[in-house]
Amino acid sequence: MTAKTAPVTSPRVGRRRGPTSTRDGVLAAARARFASDGFAATTIRRVATDAGVDPSQVMQFFGSKDDLFAAVMAIPATALARFDTAFEGPSEHLGERVVRAYLEAWDAEASESEPLMAMLRGAVVNEAAAAALREFIQSRLSHGMAGRSGDALLRAGLAASMLIGIIVSRRIVGVPALVAADTDRLVAAVGPALQVLLVAPTGWRRSA
Repeated sequence: MTAKTAPVTSPRVGRRRGPTSTRDGVLAAARARFASDGFAATTIRRVATDAGVDPSQVMQFFGSKDDLFAAVMAIPATALARFDTAFEGPSEHLGERVVRAYLEAWDAEASESEPLMAMLRGAVVNEAAAAALREFIQSRLSHGMAGRSGDALLRAGLAASMLIGIIVSRRIVGVPALVAADTDRLVAAVGPALQVLLVAPTGWRRSA
């Protein structure tokens, strides 16, 4: 009697992606989406669709759109916490707190400042990255602004432009006066101007 031969099974092609590769896929999809649509128009749902996962998985990995963008742009969690803390407390001296938070983030230890510098240098040469960075900083400012008004978006945009301009001039262009000035001096000089933009005193009026 001839013995039965066990059926030959074909090896399984490929392997189901694990948590790490899925997270990497979400990051890649988010990077492309932020670059094409900008920060404001990008949503968790769109990123999830691009990555072929459920939106809950994106939230599980990153928690929020802000944190997803931070991961894409390599913004350290310590820097995010520093920016958010600046808006805690009374509106008095808010401008000085925000200026100090942004300056200290780029002057911090290498683990925090080096990723920020890499992101900033990338934004200088890449318009998509620059646009995303501007939108991100503007959104954080407008979200935390006291005394919202119809001009909130304009004021947040002006504040974001000032902060980015100071960092670029000081850390990349190397404007001598800005490089030589310490944090306290810059905070004292720029804080009052940012205070007007962020708090919008009663005298603020839109142009006709």
